[in-house]
Amino acid sequence: MRSSPLSVTRSPRLSSLHISDIVHNIDLLPKDVYAVHIDLVRNPEQLETVIGALGPRTVLSAGVVDGRNIWKTNLKRAIETVEVAIQKLGKDRVIVATSSSLLHTPHTLASEKKLDPEIADWFSFASEKAVEVTVIAKAVTEGPAVVREQLEANAKSIQSRASSKRTNDPKVKDRQSKVTPDMYNRKSEFPIRIAQQQKELGLPLFPTTTIGSFPQTKEIRIQRNKFTKGEITAEQYEKFIEKEIQDVVKIQEELDLDVYVHGEPERNDMVQYFGERLDGYAFTTHAWVQSYGSRCVRPPIVVGDISRPAPMTVKESKYAVSISKKPMKGMLTGPITCLRWSFPRDDVHQSVQAEQLALALRDEVVDLEAAGVYVIQVDEPALREGLPLRAGKEREAYLDWAVKSFRLSVSGVRDSTQIHSHFCYSEFQDFFHAIAALDADVLSIENSKSDAKLLKVFVDEAYPRHIGPGVYDIHSPRVPSEQEIKDRIEEMLAYLKPEQLWIDPDCGLKTRQWTETKAALTNMVNAAKFYRQKYASK
Repeated sequence: MRSSPLSVTRSPRLSSLHISDIVHNIDLLPKDVYAVHIDLVRNPEQLETVIGALGPRTVLSAGVVDGRNIWKTNLKRAIETVEVAIQKLGKDRVIVATSSSLLHTPHTLASEKKLDPEIADWFSFASEKAVEVTVIAKAVTEGPAVVREQLEANAKSIQSRASSKRTNDPKVKDRQSKVTPDMYNRKSEFPIRIAQQQKELGLPLFPTTTIGSFPQTKEIRIQRNKFTKGEITAEQYEKFIEKEIQDVVKIQEELDLDVYVHGEPERNDMVQYFGERLDGYAFTTHAWVQSYGSRCVRPPIVVGDISRPAPMTVKESKYAVSISKKPMKGMLTGPITCLRWSFPRDDVHQSVQAEQLALALRDEVVDLEAAGVYVIQVDEPALREGLPLRAGKEREAYLDWAVKSFRLSVSGVRDSTQIHSHFCYSEFQDFFHAIAALDADVLSIENSKSDAKLLKVFVDEAYPRHIGPGVYDIHSPRVPSEQEIKDRIEEMLAYLKPEQLWIDPDCGLKTRQWTETKAALTNMVNAAKFYRQKYASK
């Protein structure tokens, strides 16, 4: 006997098809398949079209519970959606389901003992979502009265979230309403900016730098854990961080790098660190989800309008500037990456959240400049992750607001302040126009594994600004030889002008050990000096 069409599971012997968005290929929908699953969270508008294309006996699996986020389902709305399908197909041809696998959500909210009760009441993790599926199914089969208590509690939660002061910040909304087109643009075009930057920074040909982080040693993790647990005071922890910054600056002096970084010893995750310092975020204790392979993360959660109550990185960067002989680079995570690597809100468009993040980061960028930090890197490795798979209006709309968010975050500084951005995942040939539109003064990319093939797009598109293609792979402990790096630079110069080229690793050095890091950077600096001397004589 096959399982009930409204149950969560069905016989594995019956063929089924899982489709999140089929409307673009509706003619390919088979008529003889037992069941078709569709995502009605991301693409609710496809319901009528799919129903009209189903075979005469095909069952519809209606994905009305969000499998990719942590918010409670609006049960009233989900029930209404399922009832529309039942009116067309009948109860025996509709399955209630999550929109996708629950792999993307944490296990259970029951593990979260430290969450604020008001915020916790808005969430639904995997176990809770499974319960939501059964409540919806019972409501449409046995009637709402059977689950009245659950429905009333759900409606109360939905209303609480919508009206909460944590969700709605009038000051943030007012500031967004005053964003003008001029705020997306630097004061001058790149040729004017780079001339002023060169005067300010005095950088040589083939300038060398790193991407931001230096090795996070066992001692750093121990001291951070002690501080988190209250075993050492804030003053003790601050002194420890200052000593780490001193050591990193001294190492960079010995290596003779041209643009320093402070090494980020105070930071945990590149999004969590900033989320913990922004209003509008919440954090869990045990809500782990798989990132890739065996690596798991606890994504921050955007629970309301976002703002920056105080500077986030200025203290450490200002201290680093005070003890450095060369330009110090400030390091920030960009608005799109902060959004993509968090659980976003589902009650406002992601472009609204990205703009709020951009305004918060804009304040940080301006404050860094005022503190004497004249090179500022805003990383956007997740820009590609948000890219809609299908080219067209949806993709261009995403790229439009994503690019605007980045530009809004960095365009409040003087021409003489140099803006960098870094991309870990550099396969961006199919949307290169958006990368160029970011208008970053220097773009560093993960390039060491591409054999410089990616650089051809910079030639084809006549990219006018500066580029730092990674000269060695930081994901491996192997130390590249000086000659190997020279060969890589030579290869890059087939595509790029000498005055465009920065020399750097292809990503941050957080996961590496100090011995290999120093050896690799020594070879990198020596290779850069070789070409600097070679081209200086021409």
